[in-house]
Amino acid sequence: MTVQPTAPAGAPSSAPESAPGRQASPALPEPIAGWLAARGWSLHGHQRALLATPGHALLLAPTGAGKTLAGFLPSLKALIERPRDGLHTLYVSPLKALAADVARNIERPVAEMGVAIRVETRTGDTPQPVKDRQRRDPPQILLTTPESLALLLSSHEAARLFAGLERIVIDEVHAFAPTKRGQLLSLGLARLARLAPAAARIGLSATVRDVDAYRRWLAPGGEADRVALVSAPPGPAADIQMMVPQARIPWSGHTGRHALAAVYDQIKAHRTTLVFVNTRSIAERVFQDLWALNEDGLEIALHHGSLARDRRVAVEAAMARGGLRAVVCTASLDLGLDWGDVDLVVQLGAPKGASRLVQRIGRANHRFDQPSKALLVPGNRFEYLEAQAALDAVRAGELDGEPFGPGGLDVLAQHILGCACAAPVCADALYDEVRQAAPYAALSRADFDDAFDYVVRGGYALRRYNQYRRLVEDEQGRWRALGPKVVRQYRMNAGTIVDAPMLEVKFKNGRVLGTVEEWFALGLSPGDTFMFAGQVLAFEALDQRGLIVTRPRRGAEPMAPIYAGARMPLSTHLADRVRAMLADRAGWQRFAPPVRQWLAMQARVSDLPGPDDLLVETFPRGLGERRRHYLVAYCFEGRNAHQTLGMLVTKRLDRLGLRPMGFVATDYVLAVWSLDPVAEPAALFAPDILVRDLADWMAETSMLKRTFREVSTIAGLIDKKHPGAEKTGRQVTFNADLIYDVLRKYDPDHVLLRATWADASGRLTDLDRLRAHLERIEGRIRHRALARVSPLAVPVLLEIGREQVSGAHEDAHLVDADALIAEATEGLDDPADHREPDSDAETDPDVA
Repeated sequence: MTVQPTAPAGAPSSAPESAPGRQASPALPEPIAGWLAARGWSLHGHQRALLATPGHALLLAPTGAGKTLAGFLPSLKALIERPRDGLHTLYVSPLKALAADVARNIERPVAEMGVAIRVETRTGDTPQPVKDRQRRDPPQILLTTPESLALLLSSHEAARLFAGLERIVIDEVHAFAPTKRGQLLSLGLARLARLAPAAARIGLSATVRDVDAYRRWLAPGGEADRVALVSAPPGPAADIQMMVPQARIPWSGHTGRHALAAVYDQIKAHRTTLVFVNTRSIAERVFQDLWALNEDGLEIALHHGSLARDRRVAVEAAMARGGLRAVVCTASLDLGLDWGDVDLVVQLGAPKGASRLVQRIGRANHRFDQPSKALLVPGNRFEYLEAQAALDAVRAGELDGEPFGPGGLDVLAQHILGCACAAPVCADALYDEVRQAAPYAALSRADFDDAFDYVVRGGYALRRYNQYRRLVEDEQGRWRALGPKVVRQYRMNAGTIVDAPMLEVKFKNGRVLGTVEEWFALGLSPGDTFMFAGQVLAFEALDQRGLIVTRPRRGAEPMAPIYAGARMPLSTHLADRVRAMLADRAGWQRFAPPVRQWLAMQARVSDLPGPDDLLVETFPRGLGERRRHYLVAYCFEGRNAHQTLGMLVTKRLDRLGLRPMGFVATDYVLAVWSLDPVAEPAALFAPDILVRDLADWMAETSMLKRTFREVSTIAGLIDKKHPGAEKTGRQVTFNADLIYDVLRKYDPDHVLLRATWADASGRLTDLDRLRAHLERIEGRIRHRALARVSPLAVPVLLEIGREQVSGAHEDAHLVDADALIAEATEGLDDPADHREPDSDAETDPDVA
């Protein structure tokens, strides 16, 4: 099938099987058939298949294949054949902007068909009078988000509003199903199953790896067999090329700035280009750099989630009308806004996952029959390997994605309160209902009862305080919201998205140096040193005033790296591929010359990491008082896991008396340095490090307190918003810390403390992945004691001093790049061939 050039993205095809002017399908009513015939279109096979599927279904189709139209066609057909008032179809989108874009794309065909079907959106941007009218007189098709759906389900009108619901369409299901937003939505689906038991659930996605896991998430009761699988053909293979300008690839850095002149030339050669980067700060830097190159005055814009809504909307409108030549963007544009003439996608830096790369590539040539065109620009040599692994995975049709975990108890608590705001609830019936949501299918009655008791009275330690009482029991043994104030507070604070507050960095005398994202403090213990505002500081305390620091002794080095929690970690799937590529020396011939040369030099002086073991190198650097002993471990388990391992290894080194000085972690490598050498590194990577050292470290740091703040906000213990006012991040932190200390002392098994530990050990530290790694390499550690830094260790050592926080000076290097590269390559080749390119010699800003 082919799509006419004038067809909008995702439109049906003008296939030979349906000549112009003939009805595209005998099952379609005339308004739809006539609308298709007037354009010479017929439906794709997967669109017809979903139209014929009566119950729950998961549609997998590549970008541009008309997933959204396929999801709505059964609703349009039913409403034309059996007109009715009231809510018929609920469409749930992960983004407000995507819901608004879909509304426009559905409203136009509905208007052109001349049928009386109302299509409206309901998100946080919808005016309150419109929301009030929608509850009284809902449209037949309502487009919303998980958060707005939770609010609708908490209203007194929920039973009446959803009683006639027949279809629930969940778009871009991969984008949020495994997250807390997905847990909240799954609980909402369980509630809808009680209010509208006949409603069919339809999931739409282009990038799903574990199909059965998504079918279970979508199915009532988690029964995958109840969800039909509808798949579209893959479409033409994408045209993806690696861009290596002048055959130069930096040893370190993440922005791809060395290639921006070549990227600008590509922008000039194409109609519209999306330039994807991985963090908002890099987006800002790249945007400024492109403007510095923009001698032609091309219209280049910026789009990321921290920009004001009116700025984002203006960029989206300009794109829709074809008024921009390029947009520098982040994950804010990963999903399928229908933008006209994008004919090139550029990925600056490694993509961190094959599925994410597919999603981004699909933004170019958003059509089913035309190949997308993309360029990958690795920021450094390790990223070249990762980009090559992602490219191989995409070509092999292999995807990855975030795994599903058990539902959070904080999300459960919020849902319990929302249900009680709508109508009185019976605990037994609600427990049975909640277990129909796949993330909570294995929920124990004890955990449910603890969550329910918390919602009723705050739990054991807080039961004496009236402000934590939210539910009251009626004469029939049912529980309802205590009063209008509880309902109002729930509605103002519902949802699972908790913005990270900013903290001031200040001395005891009140002098402020700047602000940092709160997550920076997660791994700091009193006495830890770090680089900020061009100087080395020592962390002393964290209180409601912010991050309190002092000046350490003269000559002190920064110990603690900067957390980069907002950065996307390397996927396990790509990590496995990278390890396999390094072990396959015959396959190096397809790599760019700088990468081949780099790996060959490494093989001469040391060794290469293997697929199932751990290569650890140790070597000294410096003389006299500046002499340090380095340990570099090539784990390839992602930044979060390496960050946790680095903290634990330094704790163990300290206990062994080896005087650790600090560490730095990348997605690929962990480097630790100390005053004394490590003779036997195997003990540092024993699985028992997670048993003996993890709990102590987490208790010493601020990680659990900061995680508790987020958990308690989601669970409704700490209200972020009040009528007419909003608490500052410091107020929320202060209140949460006080309650955290009380619960730890008087109720250490409190349900929210359990939820806090689960979050911190999973999402923030990637503990499961780290545990699996340590178990896999036990007894398989290869130690290479070297006289100097190896070529493969150069990139991670160049990161020392480059990890920074908001407000830090950008040239805070502790390692001279050219000197380090010359040291590693001495006697192996001409060092001049390996100098760090000038354009990436600066520090990359790489925090979101």
